[in-house]
Amino acid sequence: MLDKRSGSRLANLWDDAKAKGMSGPELLVYRSNTLGSDKRVTNYGGGNTSSKIWQKDPLSGENVEVLWVKGSGGDSASIKLDGFATLYMDKLRALKGLYRGVEHEDEMVGYLPHCTFNLNPRAASIDTPLHAYVPKPFVDHMHPDAIIAIAAAKDSRALTKEIFGDAIGWLPWKRPGFELGLWLEKFCAENPAAKGVILESHGLFTWGDTPKECYETTVSVINQAIEWFERRSEGLAIFGGEVVKPLDAATRRAIAAKLMPKIRGLISEKSHKLGHFDDSAPVLEFVNSRDLRPLAALGTSCPDHFLRTKIRPLVIEFDPAKPDVDAVIARLADDIAEYRVGYQAYYDSCKHPDSPAIRDPNAVVYLMPGVGMFTFAGDKATARISGEFYVNAINVMRGASTVSSYVGLPAQEAFDIEYWLLEDLKLQRMPKPKSLAGQIALVTGGAGGIGRATANRLLREGACVVLADIDEAALASANDELAKAYGKDFVRPVVINVTSEDQVVSGFAGTAVEFGGLDILVSNAGLASSAPIEETSLALWNKNMDILSTGYFLVSREAFRLFRVQKIGGNVVFVASKNGLAASPNAAAYCTAKAAEIHLARCLALEGAEAQIRVNVVNPDAVLRGSKIWTGEWKEQRAAAYKMSTDDLEEHYRSRSMLKRSVFPEDIAEAIYFFASEMSAKSTGNIINVDAGNAQSFTR
Repeated sequence: MLDKRSGSRLANLWDDAKAKGMSGPELLVYRSNTLGSDKRVTNYGGGNTSSKIWQKDPLSGENVEVLWVKGSGGDSASIKLDGFATLYMDKLRALKGLYRGVEHEDEMVGYLPHCTFNLNPRAASIDTPLHAYVPKPFVDHMHPDAIIAIAAAKDSRALTKEIFGDAIGWLPWKRPGFELGLWLEKFCAENPAAKGVILESHGLFTWGDTPKECYETTVSVINQAIEWFERRSEGLAIFGGEVVKPLDAATRRAIAAKLMPKIRGLISEKSHKLGHFDDSAPVLEFVNSRDLRPLAALGTSCPDHFLRTKIRPLVIEFDPAKPDVDAVIARLADDIAEYRVGYQAYYDSCKHPDSPAIRDPNAVVYLMPGVGMFTFAGDKATARISGEFYVNAINVMRGASTVSSYVGLPAQEAFDIEYWLLEDLKLQRMPKPKSLAGQIALVTGGAGGIGRATANRLLREGACVVLADIDEAALASANDELAKAYGKDFVRPVVINVTSEDQVVSGFAGTAVEFGGLDILVSNAGLASSAPIEETSLALWNKNMDILSTGYFLVSREAFRLFRVQKIGGNVVFVASKNGLAASPNAAAYCTAKAAEIHLARCLALEGAEAQIRVNVVNPDAVLRGSKIWTGEWKEQRAAAYKMSTDDLEEHYRSRSMLKRSVFPEDIAEAIYFFASEMSAKSTGNIINVDAGNAQSFTR
């Protein structure tokens, strides 16, 4: 059943006024987006929709029947016209004459490109025959939790009959493909009055004579299942009842901050992982229940679920009544090693002679009583979506185990999908990861010119970035801009005053919860001041030292602590200044603090080398454009020091440089990226001057 906390019935969102005047393909997009807008209907990327539409053949000029069906890898909620494959229906029907039987059904996928209509480059999915051979013009295939709870129950067929009578049929488990398409065709021929069918351990097919009828049938069938589950489960214990109490929200988050970097380090030896934490009500209900361990051991049922989550999770043994987190950490390496052994055994017992090599044997999902769920994957979006899929699996187990017995997919069937050669080919077609994929960066002064340019550069290479700044308005603006450009999964804002130990500690803990740990620290927060020494107050001196020296120390200390926990190396880049090497008049406090930064970096490079923690420095000079430093008194002070107007200052810095060139935030960001990337893997304790050339700041 669906958890009541996610809402009761699905609303009928079909809008006749909106749909009026739409073409056939446009109505398909509208229907798909409307269904996909509610995750209770289908999960991210799950399910597919189709329409059989009569169109003019670009070669013959005759009207032909064309199947529009969601292409491989699309998502119903966001799909557009170019996300659909288009195929000639007469050619799809002709494929039945080439079919050599179930043992050869995979070869039929190779024929699908030959059926392409209008040279459409969108690859057709393995589910294409399922839609093609249903003799109705409009077909929905969805993965609603309420329906899969029926499909994954021990008495799935009887429950389907009890709930739907003859309106919705039932078919036993069959891996998606050509044979299942023929099963659906046969079912429809033998049950002409049926409006749909439940596929055991899989999902729901529904159909109609109009797009609206098809949509409304899908929504009605799901609502009927929700209502039935609510009636049947009234007063019954969920998951056998609660056996442990959840810790309070702040404690749960603190534990996540402590555990996630440790887990991440243990599973990131070959490639860096990103983490996601979920302590929502459905997750807590499951992890705190009596039946957590037996149900988790059964594994997931729907193929879409375990492709994202692996067949089963790792349950972390923990008693929230006696919350010994250090004991959990001490056992983690053994627990993760034991999971790998189990996964290897699963692979060895199920593999075929032509199976792809074993993939990452680490768990994706980690369940912790009293705390919640951690999920890890190669990128943040996949980690988050994997968590969402496991919540779907929890909802399925919730419904099936309450009214019947939950049945996971048999190990061999699960393996045959997870290591399906066709699935492996899809993985091989994926683009090569970007240079910083899986990496997590925290940039202080992230809302300023250099900070924002740096975040943009790191994001462009696939990193996740935490923007840290004291200016809340500028921080919000930078976060919105970068999230819009790269996606909300990749960027997070955090307010940090680098002179506040509490805020620094809290900010780094928040980074660990949001992404799982840390790989790159760009220490860039700054200010600038100018005054003759006799006019330099103690307060001004201390302000420079607090932000530019103590602040750099505090953020570096927290980064080192995370790096040491993860044990997968780390990278610190200080944004210092030419003034750390070359003195300037009327800027003793600033120059001294910047010199302290450079020497701190040298000390940290010595301390971190053995743990593969690299520490390097980028020295800018005169980055006027986009810099918050140059919008205040500093600009006037420097102009006064050089006895010129502020309008002449940029030209002064450009002309005094050896290369006679201006320096921009993007130039600094490029140097930072060099130190943050594998291009400088053998560099630590080094300095790059990005100052267009200044002999005084030569390091040797």
